[in-house]
Amino acid sequence: MTDEKTVNTEKKIDRTFPLVQPGVVVKVHQEIKDTNSKGEEKARIQIFEGTVIGRKHGAGQSATITVRKVSDGIGVEKIFPLNMPAIKDIEIVRKYQVRQAKLGYIRHSKKRLKEVGEKKKK
Repeated sequence: MTDEKTVNTEKKIDRTFPLVQPGVVVKVHQEIKDTNSKGEEKARIQIFEGTVIGRKHGAGQSATITVRKVSDGIGVEKIFPLNMPAIKDIEIVRKYQVRQAKLGYIRHSKKRLKEVGEKKKK
């Protein structure tokens, strides 16, 4: 009697991203696959840079981050599942000091976030 274990043939993707919290400016590198008129596929990396305004589901399988940026005066938000294979890298650019877990107030107010490490002006 031999026990044969079933082998999982799926590729394990390395999902070791830095700790991304609200108030952090990140660059999300996402692989986009384009097809031309001949049907040929090309893959390219698109970078979305913005402020993380929320994180859901912790570090679990369905963890997501919401990233917001202002492009030509128009606010653009994208929700990125952290477990998505198309996300190749997440870079931390800057960190801001925040006191809330969800930064929805950034959508409507002109409040300036204070960068971590800035000195108070007297």
